[in-house]
Amino acid sequence: EAYETLSDSQKRAAYDQYGAAGANGGFGGGAGGFGGFDGGGFGGFEDIFSSFFGGGGMRNPNAPRQGDDLQYRVNLSFEEAVFGTEKEVSYHRESTCSTCAGSGAKPGTSPTTCRKCHGSGVINVDTQTPLGMMRRQVTCDVCHGSGQEIKEPCHTCHGTGHEKKVHKVSVKIPAGVETGQQIRLQGQGEAGFNGGPYGDLFVILNVLPSKQFERNGSTIYYSLNISFVQAALGDTVDIPTVHGDVAMSIPAGTQTGKVFRLKGKGAPKLRGGGQGDQHVTVNIVTPTKLNEAQKEA
Repeated sequence: EAYETLSDSQKRAAYDQYGAAGANGGFGGGAGGFGGFDGGGFGGFEDIFSSFFGGGGMRNPNAPRQGDDLQYRVNLSFEEAVFGTEKEVSYHRESTCSTCAGSGAKPGTSPTTCRKCHGSGVINVDTQTPLGMMRRQVTCDVCHGSGQEIKEPCHTCHGTGHEKKVHKVSVKIPAGVETGQQIRLQGQGEAGFNGGPYGDLFVILNVLPSKQFERNGSTIYYSLNISFVQAALGDTVDIPTVHGDVAMSIPAGTQTGKVFRLKGKGAPKLRGGGQGDQHVTVNIVTPTKLNEAQKEA
């Protein structure tokens, strides 16, 4: 291997500069030993570094782009979450300018192609590096990437094509929703660019706690306090539910912690499949002070 290397003038030069890896094409082959180089100089090597330094893959600045999405939080009462409701929400969003119809230019005028980037939205910048001169693409500093110049801006939006407006929309909230769930309203976000569509609005739900009930999915929980006498002898009591009061029998000898189920008195199952139940947990309250009649009893 050493003889072959030293007897070949090109391989010997590569060996002197890079060692055995250079002589054997360990840097990728091709003239000079570095693969990817061609007679033109940097070739694919330039593409790698232009991508590294911010170039490559620049999108067309004049292509339609969808507007930004928005989020809006809505508070629901416990009952609204169980049965569903409809809410009107009001919020500020970037809307298409009503004066210039989104062009950004004064009515009667039109944007012109940028004189610096010629409509591409990007310009080439040469940078000196230890590896030589590198070329990268950056956003045009004249049109700021739009590819167009507006010499006479719209007096309403000042050339942006958007104006801030209060927007109202009605939101239908299905029965059985829970905290953290989202409802997506297509096209209710912010205005797009270059004629692109509006973004979406994501309504995030927050269910407020109930003073009487707790809930997990379609199951509603209720805690019932009863006396020692009721527990020992049994009784019939009215149990509040989100659907109205329900008479429930307590058998004699009921112990603290006993759970009764009221079938179908819970919340609807969000994706169908019927109604949940209500669980009633019994808590026996023992009096701390007894009067004479109670003591005799």
